[in-house]
Amino acid sequence: MSRRPFSAFRANARDHRAGILVAALSSAFGVALVGGVNVLGAYIGASTMGEHGSVQLALAIVAGLFFVVAVYVGAIVTTNTFATVIAGRTRTIALLRLIGSSARTQRRSVASEGLAVGLIGAAIGGAAAAVLSLVAVRAMVAVGILPDALYPVLSVTMVGPAVVVALTTWLASWIGSRRVLAVTPVQALGAAEERPARVVRSRGRLAVSLLLVLGGTALLTLGLLLGLGVFVRLGGPLADLSSYGVLVALPGGILSFTGIVLAAPFFLPAVLRGVGLLLGRGAAGRLAAANAVRNPERSSRTAIGLVIGVTLITMFVVAASTWLQLIRSAAAKEPGMYAGAESVIGGTLAVFTVLVGFSAVIAACGVVNTLSLSVLQRARELGLLRALGFSAAQVRRMILAESAQLTVASVLTGLVLGTVYGWIGAQSLLGMIPGGGLLVPVLPWPFLGAIILAAAALAVLAALAPTRRATRVSPVQALTVE
Repeated sequence: MSRRPFSAFRANARDHRAGILVAALSSAFGVALVGGVNVLGAYIGASTMGEHGSVQLALAIVAGLFFVVAVYVGAIVTTNTFATVIAGRTRTIALLRLIGSSARTQRRSVASEGLAVGLIGAAIGGAAAAVLSLVAVRAMVAVGILPDALYPVLSVTMVGPAVVVALTTWLASWIGSRRVLAVTPVQALGAAEERPARVVRSRGRLAVSLLLVLGGTALLTLGLLLGLGVFVRLGGPLADLSSYGVLVALPGGILSFTGIVLAAPFFLPAVLRGVGLLLGRGAAGRLAAANAVRNPERSSRTAIGLVIGVTLITMFVVAASTWLQLIRSAAAKEPGMYAGAESVIGGTLAVFTVLVGFSAVIAACGVVNTLSLSVLQRARELGLLRALGFSAAQVRRMILAESAQLTVASVLTGLVLGTVYGWIGAQSLLGMIPGGGLLVPVLPWPFLGAIILAAAALAVLAALAPTRRATRVSPVQALTVE
């Protein structure tokens, strides 16, 4: 078993570069959080005279919450990436089935690649984060930011995030490879790569999606009400849980967003087609709009990667802005209780900047990899269009039109979801503080504008390079690509 995952991985290493990077970033994020909590805990313990156990516990909880979000995003990106990789290998898998290999054997082979990706990425990211954390602490002591003391930067607890990332990457690859079971030997004789709409939009998938969305929404609502102290005023058994609103809202957000990801083939193709019809009326534009409906699995899979990125970054930005407004409003109402509010706000901004940076890189890796693989795996389709009379320029315009409709639809969806999740997160965490209360979501438009521009640039750049490579190949050669 120890040799098998790496042998399968070596044969398809080029497909997994982005997956390794995502696993490495997730592992680095978790290990850095553990190191940061260890250092802050030691600093607080040395600098306070009273009890500091509750502060250390709060730090550990907050770090754990952010690590859960990072691992979840990494798992979604990995699942999406492996599904895209499998779509491109359909004919190869079908050929192996034709000569006697079973579907379960092929799925185990793909899952073993996921295990190798998780182990390699987690080891690289964890080791790098541990070394950088140690160097950063020594540098802060040297310049006087931290007092000279013995800080437990490196600890056994740092192994935990790396192990979690490796296991979740393995699990994500297993989930992403489930479509291997539907590949039949006869597909080796054709060019089928994507499953038909009736298979993708099954009733079972819709039922599970609705169950997750409704259950997650219920938990989000409960977390919001707990955070606002509604049950404290009403009394009853839930009153004692009011300080745990964010812990209730977090699984609600994960469940509801997972349901939205599963339901993407039901609603995203229609949104993409509508946006595409508005953006272009030429042959390339109309074909790009039609492709969204003709291949719902491919179009929703490429779009959901960008939706995840925009949702995640918007969530952090809106949560930070709403959180800061809550602190400022509370400080204005109860000035005596928030004498050091500005220093807290500055520290919070620094923390959220780091979180947004990590989240942006993880999401960007998924978007670039999914879009690039999607275009490269369409070499036969693009070759057929060239054979039917489309010029290379028209093919590029079609891909650009698809990227434009992908950007607009995904950004709109991500902005709405991120705003809702970020607002609920801030309110469930701090809605009950003295002087706090219910606030409308704070939308930092400069940041949101930067998100929109970055998403547009990312989608176009991710599609242009593979499109140029695909259109350089002659139509006859493209039609013979396996």
